Amino acid sequence: MGIEIITKPKVEIDPSILKEFEMSVHEKGQVIFHCMYHNQYNFEAAIRIWRTTYLFDHHSDHKSEMVHAEKIVFAPQWQLVWPKSSSQFTLIFSGLPKSCTVFDFVEESGSESGAFIFRNIPRNSADVYYARIV
Repeated sequence: MGIEIITKPKVEIDPSILKEFEMSVHEKGQVIFHCMYHNQYNFEAAIRIWRTTYLFDHHSDHKSEMVHAEKIVFAPQWQLVWPKSSSQFTLIFSGLPKSCTVFDFVEESGSESGAFIFRNIPRNSADVYYARIV
C-alpha cells in the first residue's frame, strides 16, 4: 500500500467531534491523520488498525503513540469496505517533538501482511494530515 498526502479532501466527521479534536491538538500537541481508503476492486476488502501504530521521528528515537481511532476497528476485528467504495477514518497520535521535520507512519502488525506503512512524511505546522490510502 502507498500513501498520498492530499490538501483538499472530503472528510465526513461530525463537526463537533472535529472541533474537539482540533482544540485538543493545540492544547496537547497531538497529531491528527484523516485517512480515506478506497477499495478499487470488484470484491470486498477489509481494513483494520493495530493499536501498535506509531509515528517515528526521523531525527530522534521519539515514537508518538496512537491515542484514539475514529470510524475504524482495531485488530483482530475486520471492517468491510464494499467494492468500488471508500471508508474514511481518523487516527490521533501523541505529539511529535518540536524539532521533528520528517516522520514515518508505521503500523506494527507482527507477522501479518498489509500493514499501513508510510515513509518520509514532511511535517506541517498544523500537525493535521489528510491521506488517501491506495
